[in-house]
Amino acid sequence: MADQEEFIEQDEIIEEQVLDDQDNGPIPMDDDDDNAEVEDEVEDEASINETNNEEMVELVDDSVQGFFGHKDSVYAVDIHPIDQNIIVSGGGDEKSFLWRSDTGEQICELSGHSDTVQSVLFSKDGQYVASGGMDGKVFVWKVDNRELIASLEGPDEVVWLDWHPKGTILLAGANDGTMWMWQIPSGNCMNVFSGHAGPVTAGQFTPDGKKIVSGSEDSSLILWDPKTAAASLKISREDARFHREGITSLAINKESALILTGSTDGSAILVNLSNGADAIIKLQWHLDSPLLTTCSADRTVRLWDGRTGNNEKTWHGHQDSILGFALSKYESNIRLIFMEL
Repeated sequence: MADQEEFIEQDEIIEEQVLDDQDNGPIPMDDDDDNAEVEDEVEDEASINETNNEEMVELVDDSVQGFFGHKDSVYAVDIHPIDQNIIVSGGGDEKSFLWRSDTGEQICELSGHSDTVQSVLFSKDGQYVASGGMDGKVFVWKVDNRELIASLEGPDEVVWLDWHPKGTILLAGANDGTMWMWQIPSGNCMNVFSGHAGPVTAGQFTPDGKKIVSGSEDSSLILWDPKTAAASLKISREDARFHREGITSLAINKESALILTGSTDGSAILVNLSNGADAIIKLQWHLDSPLLTTCSADRTVRLWDGRTGNNEKTWHGHQDSILGFALSKYESNIRLIFMEL
């Protein structure tokens, strides 16, 4: 009896292997499949590590109150000069808010800007609050009833605001190199100041209200007469003793005599405004003392009280700019050594 052919049924197949042409055994799996499996394992491990790291991060919050009404970055805040619980803030969501720092309660929204609010500021008497934006607009409201009393235009993007220390006069520095000054509440433009070649990045009235000081991205510092808009002093990078890069901040002592400027070049320079003349070249604190000594291009050396800003003593004698000095540390009487240009 002849042998009969045998057939394998489908349900009897346990595993199927594909052989190459030389019958060298099964063809290996695709590398892509291997890589995909490895990548999945790495991603799973990374996800686990990320979760563990998140669990290990300890969030610290030392604040006593918070306000969360803004939907974008907050760029400016100010505290009411009379009621310290009233705060104003401005942000990238084109909005300003009045809110209470004791409760976190929103008092009101100050709207109207169509671009980022870069500056907000209460007037010195607390009667008004102003906001300035990148849309070139300045708005002023009465604080007590939140009434909009002035809508001001003229400058390019508003960088900062400052109120006159003794009146309702508002000053704004702009990205186009100008400053604008208005009388409030009338909104009348009193003066436009032009002299910088770059954005006016910092500025303010002197504490006595008699002058305006402004600093620019072009590294220049200008002292202005508010009444005439005339510049009485200008220092720029052409003066080798001054900043080489843009001015970012400034502060004036309460005697309106000294101004400290900060720059993107990493330096801080003290300038003497009391004589409307030359820059201070060197300054040095006294050991274990609040006293500060400066020498200047005005040919003087001055002793200052750092607590009050008062000029305690002035030494004269040089006929040209004083380039430096040294303070003795070991004698009861301070010894000064000066160098002249």
